[in-house]
Amino acid sequence: MAGRRQQVDDVRDGVELTSLDSELYDGAGATKRELVDYLDAIADLLVPQLAGRPLTVMRARGGQQPFMQKNLPKHAPQWIPTVEIWSNASQRMVRYPFCADRRTLLWFANQWAVEFHPTLLIWPDRVDCLLIDLDPPEQLGFDAVITAAMVVRQVLDRWQLPSVIKTSGSKGVHIAVPVTGVDIDDAAAATRALAEQVAQADPSVATTQFLRSERGERVFVDSSRAGGASVASVWSPRVRPGLPVSFPVAWERLSSIAPGQFTLRTALNLLPQAGPLAEAFSAPVAVPEELIARGREIPPGRVQAMNTGKRRNRGSGS
Repeated sequence: MAGRRQQVDDVRDGVELTSLDSELYDGAGATKRELVDYLDAIADLLVPQLAGRPLTVMRARGGQQPFMQKNLPKHAPQWIPTVEIWSNASQRMVRYPFCADRRTLLWFANQWAVEFHPTLLIWPDRVDCLLIDLDPPEQLGFDAVITAAMVVRQVLDRWQLPSVIKTSGSKGVHIAVPVTGVDIDDAAAATRALAEQVAQADPSVATTQFLRSERGERVFVDSSRAGGASVASVWSPRVRPGLPVSFPVAWERLSSIAPGQFTLRTALNLLPQAGPLAEAFSAPVAVPEELIARGREIPPGRVQAMNTGKRRNRGSGS
């Protein structure tokens, strides 16, 4: 028997929108209509950040646990472009969608997609930014993130690399360096080199230790977001208390903000305070070859963690 058709509450750009007055998910404190209205209003800024990049979304609705979705459902409209990419993790082809216009964004909103996680590359292989993710431990506040971010900026200044910063929509920040002419492997190497230099510049503040047990009260400088990795997009809401939004800020304002101030309900009114994201990406720079060379000598964090575990096992005689 066919499922009962839902009542259509609104139609925008040809997309039928349903259940708009339902709570977004249990405890969200906001309705699906508020999500749709926000994404519709921010579409001109958000869609350019998603276009051309394989997309993962986090969907959330009442009575269900939020979940990440990479594979575009079979019932999705044929006009949504896709690409099939082999997943080593699941040993299968994954059909990733692209979000290149307002109509697609609205369709995802109607599917209860709250978070939008594009890859850091424009398909198939153009890397346009290096990204450093600063993740503080639970016991530290945002002041520790600010301190670590300033160390990152000092390192970037030494290499004469421009940067923009945004709140992650969670506890930390993302620092992006607009670049050109770099492939995935070289981008990953350069990001590792930058992260290592940040940790060396002030080891009391920052660390590249992949294992949480090794970090202590230091901010984790995550260099794993490179190439085909995905990250919560700027302007994306997050499934967190208060529905925070990843928001770009000017470096000079970083010390005066609190990440929780940018939310689904406040972000649009705070747009005049947004950092110069578009301006920075209009003038990308080449990645220094010396930086790439240094990064090639540094193994990825997961590999370092595995090697640490193996050394401990040998030392314990296990």
